[in-house]
Amino acid sequence: MNCDLLIIGAGPAGMAAAITARQAGISVVVADENPAVGGQVYRSVETGPLVQSDLLGADYSSGRELAEVFAASGAQHQSGTTVFMIERTQTHGFTIGLATSERARMVEARHVLIATGALERPCPIPGWTLPGVMTAGAAQTLLKSSAIAPEGPTILAGSGPLLSVLAAQYARAGVKLAAVLDTTPRGNWLKALPHLPGFLMSPYLLKGLKLLREVMSAHRIIRHVSALEAVGEGQLSGVSVVASGRTFMIPATTLLLHQGVVPQVNLAMASGVAHVWSEARLAFEPALAPDGETTVPGLFIAGDSAGIGGAQAAQARGLLAGLAILDRIDPATRASRQTQRSRAEASLARSLRGRAFLDALYRPAPQFRMPADDVIICRCEDVTAGDVRRLIARGTQGPNQMKAFTRAGMGPCQGRSCGLTLTELFAKQTGRSPQQVGHLRLRAPVKPITVGQMAGLADAEQRD
Repeated sequence: MNCDLLIIGAGPAGMAAAITARQAGISVVVADENPAVGGQVYRSVETGPLVQSDLLGADYSSGRELAEVFAASGAQHQSGTTVFMIERTQTHGFTIGLATSERARMVEARHVLIATGALERPCPIPGWTLPGVMTAGAAQTLLKSSAIAPEGPTILAGSGPLLSVLAAQYARAGVKLAAVLDTTPRGNWLKALPHLPGFLMSPYLLKGLKLLREVMSAHRIIRHVSALEAVGEGQLSGVSVVASGRTFMIPATTLLLHQGVVPQVNLAMASGVAHVWSEARLAFEPALAPDGETTVPGLFIAGDSAGIGGAQAAQARGLLAGLAILDRIDPATRASRQTQRSRAEASLARSLRGRAFLDALYRPAPQFRMPADDVIICRCEDVTAGDVRRLIARGTQGPNQMKAFTRAGMGPCQGRSCGLTLTELFAKQTGRSPQQVGHLRLRAPVKPITVGQMAGLADAEQRD
C-alpha cells in the first residue's frame, strides 16, 4: 500500500489528480468513503439508478467520462475507506491511517492530496432536530444513489444554487414541492451588483436562468423569508414562515434546509494545515500556494476543500495539484507539462468567473447562522446557543474551552455541524474577528474508528 501519492476523495478533483499522476507512471492510491467514485456532485454516476436518465441534468452526466478515464488510469481505488489521520514523517513523507469496516491500517506516501470536497453549512433553526428535517444535500444524495424522493408535503428552504438544482431535479422526477422558501436577504442584491460584470461573462448565467425558469414553472416560490421554524410533536408536521413581514404556517412532513456549502476542513486542520477566515464566504479556508500545496510541505488540497468553486473548478484544481506533485517528484521534466498546466489554469479561471457575485448574493442571513438561545446548535451533545452565550458572558475564552465545558464539538461529527456556529457566536459576542476566535482544535482520529479496528491496527504493528 505504500505509494508515491495518496489521494483522499474520488470526486472530480481526486479523479483528475489521479489521472494526471498516473499518466506519468507514478503509483497512486485513492481512498474514498463511498462505495463508488464521483464524490457528491457525480455520486453514483457509473452505477446509480438514474445514470441512463436526463433527470439529474447534463452537468451530472458529464462526470461519467471522467469516471471512465479514472477507472482505466491504473490508480488503486480503495472504496469504503475512511482516512482518520495524516502525519508527516521524519523522512519527508507521510503516514496515513485508513479504516474499513473490518480493520484499520497505516500506509506511507511521499505526497498526499486532500480532495474531500465540501459540506453543507450548518442551518440551526427552531425544530431542526425533528424527524422529517434534513439537509438538501442529503436529499440529493438519496435521489442520486437510490432514486428516492420524499413522499408527502415537502418544503425546500434556504439559499444558494443547490436549492434551484434540487428543485428542478424534483420537478423532472414528478415531485411537486409544497413550497420553495427563499431566505436570500433583499440587501444581498445590492451588495452583489459590483460583481455583476464578472457574472455576466461566467458559465453560470445561462445555466442559472434556465434553472430558475424551470423551478418557477414547477413550484410555488416564496421569497424574502426572514424566519423559519420546524413545528411538530415528535415528527415534523409543518413549517412556520415569516416572509415580507407576514407569518404563516405551511403543512409539511419533510423540510429540506440549505444555506450553501463550505470546505471540509477537519482532516486538513488536524494535519497541521494553516487556515484563514474568508469574510466573503463566511468560512475557514486552507492557506494554499497557487498549485494547491499547503503550509505542510508535500500535502496538497484541491477541489471544494480548497475553496468552493463547483465541479469544473474542482477538476482543474485537481489537475494542477497532480502536475505540481509530478514537478516535486521529477523536477527535470517540469517544462514538458507547461502546456497542460496553462490549459488547467485557464479552465480554473473560467470556472471561477462569477463566483464573487454568487458569494455576495447568497451570503446567509445572520439569523440562520447564529440562532436564538433556545435553539440547539450542537446536535451530538444537545448544546444550545443560549448555553454558549451564557458561558461566553462568564468569560469562556474560545471554542476549545467551550468544548471542555459543554462537550460541543466532541460528538461523532467532531464539530462539522457546529464548528462554524461556535466561531461566529464567539466573534459576535466578544467583538473579535472569526480569525482571532479560531476554530475548534481538531486532532486525529478525525472520524470515529472502533476499538476493534484499532486492535487490528495493533496486531498488524506487532506482526511487522
